[in-house]
Amino acid sequence: MNRTVVACIALGLAIMAPIANASPQSDLKAFQGYFKKRFPTVPFNEYANGVYALPIAKNMRAQWKQIMQFPPYDFELDKGKRLWNTPFKNGKTYASCFKNGGHDIAQHYPYWDPRTKEVRTLVLDINTCRVMNGAKPYKNLLTGDMADLDAYMKYMARGKKISIDMSSPGAVKAYEAGRHFFWARRGQLNFSCATCHVDNAGKYLRGNIIGPALGHGVGFPAYRSAWGTLGTIDKRYIGCNKKVRAQPLKPESVQYRDLEFYETYMDTGLPLSAPSQRP
Repeated sequence: MNRTVVACIALGLAIMAPIANASPQSDLKAFQGYFKKRFPTVPFNEYANGVYALPIAKNMRAQWKQIMQFPPYDFELDKGKRLWNTPFKNGKTYASCFKNGGHDIAQHYPYWDPRTKEVRTLVLDINTCRVMNGAKPYKNLLTGDMADLDAYMKYMARGKKISIDMSSPGAVKAYEAGRHFFWARRGQLNFSCATCHVDNAGKYLRGNIIGPALGHGVGFPAYRSAWGTLGTIDKRYIGCNKKVRAQPLKPESVQYRDLEFYETYMDTGLPLSAPSQRP
């Protein structure tokens, strides 16, 4: 057996060993370590700024800083605040549904709920709050009022470091489902989330720089130039599925919630930066 074959086998075993003994904690260390090694000059907290953190996006970052003097999402954020403070017909507001009145809690979302045995997102809990207070749930879960409320709740915890509870077996199971979705290839192009945002992060695709997966979960809802409005993270997931010619799932599907759970856990320790502006 020649040295090249031996080296390849050894490398394969080295990669497979951590996978066989994987845990969310070891995954997190490897995932964040990969980006720290790949982009050694990027400070960890900068990943909260998405593609603008990367050295290749230096010129884009300068333009972004100018844009952020008057963020394009300000009107939607103001609307989210008004909606948050507008009482329901029973006199209560959204604050009545959330711990600490909704302040400084978004950094713990999504979370595993042992009662409903599912991952709960802010979008789900906002709609649940509406129903509990006699209002109809929002049907549009991608933009509009829902995205504005989602953004305002994230804004109330802006700068807080992501901290997701992974202590229960149910949470770990949902995490593993989200991890599988992230790394599994799909669609006619046979791409996974990782194909773009891990393997090709910092490279050009169709004239655009691909952003890193690290930090993806902390910036949504985001105002994207391509959208012209704020959109939730599920809007981004649906758009990505369409681009690889895969059938998109329904907003807030179990699969998308598990994916958000996985992605956000991978952002552990990063400051929440939503709402944000993205290309």
